[in-house]
Amino acid sequence: MSRLVKIRVIAALTAAALLPLTGTAAASSAQDPVEGTELTENALYETGALPKSKCAEKPVKRNNKPMARAYVNAVAACLDKTWSKHLRDAGIDFQKLRVKHVNKVPKKYCGHEVGNDNSQAYYCDENRTLIVQLGKDWLGQPHDLWLFTTTARMYGLHIQNMAGITSALSEETYDDDAEWQEQNRRYSLQSDCFGGAFVKSVWPLKGRSSKDWTAMLNQLMGDEPGGERWYGKTSNVRAWMKRGFATGDPGSCNTWAASSSKVA
Repeated sequence: MSRLVKIRVIAALTAAALLPLTGTAAASSAQDPVEGTELTENALYETGALPKSKCAEKPVKRNNKPMARAYVNAVAACLDKTWSKHLRDAGIDFQKLRVKHVNKVPKKYCGHEVGNDNSQAYYCDENRTLIVQLGKDWLGQPHDLWLFTTTARMYGLHIQNMAGITSALSEETYDDDAEWQEQNRRYSLQSDCFGGAFVKSVWPLKGRSSKDWTAMLNQLMGDEPGGERWYGKTSNVRAWMKRGFATGDPGSCNTWAASSSKVA
């Protein structure tokens, strides 16, 4: 069965309108360790930091969907270029990401129900396609790093698919729903970390400063307190994104070997 993944990506019209989550999620009890070596000892972790390169951001204007789509496509092209060498060095077959822009994601896309957000992005492992719906949320303030890092984080799911991590997760056993959710948090947080590693490989972007990076991190949000926990609490989403950015090395993104508290 195909796997459809949506990283919880939330953006308001302006950065000033964003509010941090209040309260804290309940502490997670320790789960059984992950056993699959494709997860814990993947060849992806052994080839060092991503190669440094340049990635020029395309111009984008507020509420201009064609420009925003071209921007996302250009970032995806940079990601292909950067990750292709790293995967081939690790002995992993590479395939370019397919990006499809739509005005509305089909309700049964990739065989699954999808959300009703006006802006959203999904990755389907079956056809290795990122489908992107750009609405008022993401088009209202396109000049920040949100579109850039969202594309990078979603691309992380493509990396996991090519590296065998996605299929290995489908084979991983679990005892209960809590353990299943933790495994999915490890998966999502690893993709966040891969996104951060890519940003590091092309940093500094022309015209960008550390303030842009910090502002983007402040926009990241994890699971809502009290609800189901598929993505990780906000502090852990930010921590793994920062970890990838600090090292630029996918080897630092081994969430499968991390303690439960690091992926809560």
